[in-house]
Amino acid sequence: MNYDNGNQRQRWAILLAGGEGKRLSALTRQITGDATPKQFCPVIGNRSLIEQTLQRVSLAIEEEQILTSVTRSHERFYRPILAATPQHTLIVQPENRGTAPAIIYALFRLAELASDARVALFPCDHFVRDDRGFMRHVELAFDAIDRRPELTILLGIAADRPETGYGWIEPGQVVADGPVFEVRRFWEKPRAGVATELFGRGCLWNSFVMVGRLSTLLGLFIIALPDLYAAFKKIQPTLGTASEHKTVERLYRDLRNANFSDEVLARYPVNLAVLPVRDVEWSDLGEPHRVMDTYARIGVRPKWVAA
Repeated sequence: MNYDNGNQRQRWAILLAGGEGKRLSALTRQITGDATPKQFCPVIGNRSLIEQTLQRVSLAIEEEQILTSVTRSHERFYRPILAATPQHTLIVQPENRGTAPAIIYALFRLAELASDARVALFPCDHFVRDDRGFMRHVELAFDAIDRRPELTILLGIAADRPETGYGWIEPGQVVADGPVFEVRRFWEKPRAGVATELFGRGCLWNSFVMVGRLSTLLGLFIIALPDLYAAFKKIQPTLGTASEHKTVERLYRDLRNANFSDEVLARYPVNLAVLPVRDVEWSDLGEPHRVMDTYARIGVRPKWVAA
C-alpha cells in the first residue's frame, strides 16, 4: 500500500489488547496449558492473535506509529511478544476497566506524540483471511476522514449469514461521496428473526474497527463520558514523564468500568458512518464455537484438538 509521506506521518493505529477474554479461557488453556488471555494465544494458526493483528496493521501503518494498549497483570504474556516493539508504543493500564478507559488513555498518549493524528482502532481478537484486502478498506476510511474530518467511520463486514452473536449496523444514506454510509442504527446481538431481517436488508456486522481524527474521537468522549474525559485531561501534563505511572495508577483506582461501544457509539451516534467491507472473510473469535467454525470454514483441523 502506498501513501504519500505526509499522509503516512499522520496515520496511527491503536491495538486494544487489555481484555481478559474469559469466554475463551477454557479453550486457550487447552491450547497453551495456561490461562492465557486470547489475544496472546495462537487461537488460529501458529502465532498469537496480537501478533497477527500487528502484522496486518503494519501493512498500512508504520510500526513506530502503532500503539498497543495492554493491562499490567498480563505482563508475562505480552512482554515476550512485544519485546521488539518501540517502548513509546506500549500503553500499560494498571487494571482493565473496559474499552472506554483503554481507548481514551491511548488517545491522550497519542496526543503527546502527534496532535494532528488520524487514528484507526483495532481489537485483537479477529480472524481475517485477506489482510491486504482488509487494510485497503482501512485506507479508504482514512481517505474519507481527510475529506470529512467530523466523521468517525466504523468498518462494517458484509454479512454472509443471519448471525445472532454479533452486533449489526444498519446503514443509511451515502456520505463523504461514498463508499461510506451514515449509521442509522446499531443492533446488538439480535434475536434470530431480527437477524434474518437485518441480513435480508443488507445490514453489516460491526467489526468495532474504527477510523477517525484524534480530535474527533476525543470529542466523542467529551459528549458521551465527560467525567472520564476530564479525569484524563487533568493528568495529561504527566503523560510521557516519570510521573505518569503514579498518576495513572491513582486515576484507575477510582474509575468505573465503561464500554466504548455501548456508552459512546450506541448512546451518542454523533457523525458516525460505516464503510462496508466486502469480499474479505472475517470472524470475531470471542466465543469457542466461532473459533471452531472458523477452522471448519478454512478447512483446517487444529493441532490441539484431541484425536
